[in-house]
Amino acid sequence: MNPVDVLRALQVPSLPEGVKKVPGFCTSRRSGIPDHAYRISKRAQISAPTKQLFSGHFPENFSIMALVKAQAGLQAFLLSIYSELGIQQLGIELGRSPVFLYEDQNGKPAPEDYPLFTGVNLADGKWHRVAFSVSKKNVTLLLDCKKKMTRPLARGNNAEVDTNGITVFGARLLDEEVFQGDIQQLLIASNAQAAYDFCEHYSPDCDSPLPKIQAQDPNTHVSNCTTDKQLQHTTLGGESILE
Repeated sequence: MNPVDVLRALQVPSLPEGVKKVPGFCTSRRSGIPDHAYRISKRAQISAPTKQLFSGHFPENFSIMALVKAQAGLQAFLLSIYSELGIQQLGIELGRSPVFLYEDQNGKPAPEDYPLFTGVNLADGKWHRVAFSVSKKNVTLLLDCKKKMTRPLARGNNAEVDTNGITVFGARLLDEEVFQGDIQQLLIASNAQAAYDFCEHYSPDCDSPLPKIQAQDPNTHVSNCTTDKQLQHTTLGGESILE
């Protein structure tokens, strides 16, 4: 089963306000088609009901994978998933010694026990392939296809993430710090193995073509027979994609 393409689910390819298309990780690829990414500015406000990403249950064991270039010196969340009650259950922080925020339905682990990846800087103005693998009571960070760090994740058995709330890209609610930088991929897979295969299957080196899941033009989801509703949806809060 293909991973969830979070950028597509949040309609980032339709270039809402504060988002523009820029060259990506590889300016040339063996396939002949260079990568493209999305530059996210401070003005961007990107969110959606989590059901738009996961119609069923959120997987207990999962992978979150990103190909991202954060502005140097940034300390901000790339992704936040909130419960129906507005509690942050999942969060990926970029910056120095980033935290992996996870809280199950019983509030486990407590904030002081969130996994922390000290000695890592995910916001240095360079492209990074960042993959988190969550398996049982551990989370492993795989950075740039080589560095691997595992931390305990003190969650309960049968841990759940509520999908009745909202997913926010590039921020936390009420936080002033927001993500600024370029992002090419943001994927969530419903297994813990995908993170280990990120560089091979989803985000290969520049001498290999991009796999099908990411090779589409970002605007292919807007068909020639675009409905009024679709148009309204893609123009809300920003420039029309037809400009």
